[in-house]
Amino acid sequence: MKSVALLDYGSGNLHSAKRALDRVGADVTVTADPKIALAADGLVVPGVGAFAACMEGLLAVKGERIIGQRLAGGRPVLGICVGMQIMFDRGVEFGVEADGCGEWPGTVERLQADVLPHMGWNTVRAAPSSVLFDGIDADTRFYFVHSYATQKWEMDVGDTIAPPLLTWADHGGDFLAAVENGPLSATQFHPEKSGDAGAALLENWIDSL
Repeated sequence: MKSVALLDYGSGNLHSAKRALDRVGADVTVTADPKIALAADGLVVPGVGAFAACMEGLLAVKGERIIGQRLAGGRPVLGICVGMQIMFDRGVEFGVEADGCGEWPGTVERLQADVLPHMGWNTVRAAPSSVLFDGIDADTRFYFVHSYATQKWEMDVGDTIAPPLLTWADHGGDFLAAVENGPLSATQFHPEKSGDAGAALLENWIDSL
């Protein structure tokens, strides 16, 4: 059984995320303890609400250091919803810019859609050779609830590293629905609220640990 630390920094669906991870056979600990978070086979960073508020909570428990240390050692991390957004350089909401963890270059901005938030079920265009979406049908729908997202990928990829796997969705225009980049993966949708589809994705991630 793989051990998973679910990072508790005051900004996430901890109960539903834990229940979803339990469902796929993970040994889950909800914690803000750096030792536990660093020792686990996988770390899940959930996130609900505003970018700046999530970063404030993350910094309060030194979560950005935990994420950075894990990734430096090639230890898997999965961000969910705003937990994905804060992996980027910055977020802009209501004209207020906040710094993120800076693991990926780019800015989280308001979606260019007539109806916001983007709430409900939507399909994604999974990256070829994706681990997260392995065995999941192309017409499978996942549950989204957000008004902001990263709408372009800005990382330059050289010859020395494998290119990241980018999964896109559309709501008034394309936005990143998921990223797989070495030990760091993330989804803009909520796998813990996506029923069997979300369970399949989480199981794929657990199996990769």
